Amino acid sequence: METLILWPEGAPGASGSNDEDCPAITPYLVEGERNAAVIICPGGGYGMRAYHEGEPVAQWLNSLGISAFVLRYRVAPYLYPCALNDAQRAIRTVRLRAEEYRIDPDRVGILGFSAGGHLASTTGVLFDQGDPEAAEPVDRISSRPDALILCYPVITMNDEVGHEGSKRNLLGVRPDEGLVERLSSELQVTADTPQTFLWHTSDDASVPVENSLLFAAALSRYNIPFDLHVYTHGRHGLGLAEEEPFVAIWTDACASWLRMIGYTKNP
Repeated sequence: METLILWPEGAPGASGSNDEDCPAITPYLVEGERNAAVIICPGGGYGMRAYHEGEPVAQWLNSLGISAFVLRYRVAPYLYPCALNDAQRAIRTVRLRAEEYRIDPDRVGILGFSAGGHLASTTGVLFDQGDPEAAEPVDRISSRPDALILCYPVITMNDEVGHEGSKRNLLGVRPDEGLVERLSSELQVTADTPQTFLWHTSDDASVPVENSLLFAAALSRYNIPFDLHVYTHGRHGLGLAEEEPFVAIWTDACASWLRMIGYTKNP
């Protein structure tokens, strides 16, 4: 199917009408009815979106019997809340079009790598249930994802272990401290945060593993089910990690987790 523009009349806060001003989703659908779906947020430090963390990941999810949607979210010079608005709109849109896309609106997850992992995590902690009085049907729908898959994610805006480039591109040069706290996902976890799968490498030189550990610890405090996988060695930005056989098993672990939570019918 063709790429779907999320706001055909123009996204809120958009400064132009080029592709980079127009958030969109590209569907990768599987056969069958009422399939689980996962929205994919490629990484790129909120300054770009890495291709290898988009379409190839959608094809992997398709191999599990899961429909996927690669999100073209806004990056710098766009600042918060543009990317979060885009991700929330994507979730609402997929649910609104559930019948057309042959997906189950109660099994819509979100997956992100690096800064895309931060975006995915913020959708899991800063969601809303929709506005029942909204003029547009899409805005009446919940933006809460049903599951999170976070791959070497940026989680915190804390200068000590955060990712400086992602923070600057998302929040600007001198962000308000209240905004820094709000966008540190580990501080926003509640009992309503979705079940989560995380993986990281312990020697990630760009986004320290503490990011995943902080989020997992916050989930644990609220008794939210999570899977956490930390691999000994591997550079940042591995994607499916086909070049690192030891790390590449993350896809098998994630597939088992997705099966456990009822997202795939595959044995």
